[in-house]
This record gives sequence, C-alpha cells and structure tokens, in this order.
Amino acid sequence: MTIMKEFYANLYVPGDKPPKQVRVRGHLIKFDSDSFNTFLETPIVLEPRETLPTYSKFCRLRPDPQELAAQLCIPGRGFVLNVEGLPWKLLRKDLTTLAQTWSVLSYFNLAPTSHTFDLNLDRSRLVYGLVMKMDMNVRAFISGQITLMVQSNSSRLEFPALITALCMARGVTLDSLTFESLIPTINLAYIKKNCWNLDDPTVSFPGTRKARARESEGPSSAAPQTSTTPAPTPSALVTVISGHSAQSTDLMMAML
Repeated sequence: MTIMKEFYANLYVPGDKPPKQVRVRGHLIKFDSDSFNTFLETPIVLEPRETLPTYSKFCRLRPDPQELAAQLCIPGRGFVLNVEGLPWKLLRKDLTTLAQTWSVLSYFNLAPTSHTFDLNLDRSRLVYGLVMKMDMNVRAFISGQITLMVQSNSSRLEFPALITALCMARGVTLDSLTFESLIPTINLAYIKKNCWNLDDPTVSFPGTRKARARESEGPSSAAPQTSTTPAPTPSALVTVISGHSAQSTDLMMAML
C-alpha cells in the first residue's frame, strides 16, 4: 500500500494531463502501452493490413443497444430507459451468467469502479467486447484508466498488483510487509454464488438449487429424463484466476 500511495501521489499533476511515467523512490516507472507490453511480454498482434485491434475499431462506432442487450441479457430483457426514452443501463439481474462473470472482472481489472449494481452504456460496450472475444489492446486500456483516475483526483488506489509488480521490476524495494487482501478468485464456486443467473437457460450446474427444487415438487409418473446439456467447466466461463486475473487467453494474461 505504501508503494501504491507513492505512485499515485507522485503522478498527480494539478491542472495538467498526467504523464505516462512517474518516479517512485528514484526509479522511473513507465506505464504507457508499449511499456506494459514489454513488461507483460504480450505484444500486440494485428491482422494483415489492420492498424487497430477489433475492440478499438468497435469503440469508434455507435453501439446498437439492441445488439448489446441481445448478447448480454437473458431472453426478453434489455436496457432500462431514461426519462428521455433512451437506453440507460442494464440491470445485473437481467444479465446472463457469462456477462455477469466478465462484468465482475471488468470492475476490478479493466475499469475499476465501486458501482457494481448495473452496467451503463459504456461498460455494456466493454463487457460486450469481452463476451464477443474481440481483440483488445488491454495494456493501452489500463494505461488510460490510470490516467483518468489521476485526473479525477480519486482517492481509490486501483491496479495494486500490477503497479506493485511493475515497481519491483524496476528496482523499487519494499520496506513494509503491510499488504491488502485481494477479493476472492473468480473460480467456479464464485461464479455459482455470485454470477449465476437462475433464469439463464444456457447455463446449468449439476446438483444445483434448480435441480433440488424440481425434486422437492414430489414424485412424477413420467419417466426420469437425463439432461443433454453438459455442465460447463470452469474454463467454459472463466479460468480460475488470481486476484481477478484470468489465464485462459492472452487477453487475460495481460491482466495479471
């Protein structure tokens, strides 16, 4: 926590756009996109004749709210409208299990926020990009989020594991063993408890509350049926991660 406080305190420049580098205890720490790519060993790989990742191009377009809702919500649900009748937000209870899982990861690893009850239009677009497996320059995104956090003069200290590791890699020594505990990992148990939408027809788990509820309805004269839908493995939704970081794709590797 001491390193985190020094990093953000030294980075703050009143009335000016914060730079993409800062000195912490005499060591120069760069956190621009290229520096993150080098540190994480995750260079950007573009398709032939492409200059931007898929998500970057997607962000330059006006998202179709109906398309976003179709991919992120359970059937029949969609955006809550504001007083002007325009799409405003997606409620968490209306999101699919997969969308809820990716939204939780976005809250802590991509665009930190304490508001986790719903998705506004901007975050819906981010989660949509994750669900649709769009190529993304995650390092540039995180670099931009750090800059925005400093510009907003926020008291929140985000990306603790990434910044601490970056400082240590540049030679900053830790003189304190005071650490903050991370939020529980997003594994299968976490998904079942916090992200599983019981109304989501695409996801089921063996021995779940739904199954027990059907059994408690009493005996039936019909022959028992065996579900043909295989239960998703942890990797089908999200790989077990450490400190809200996944390991299944290069995208998730960049969040370690």
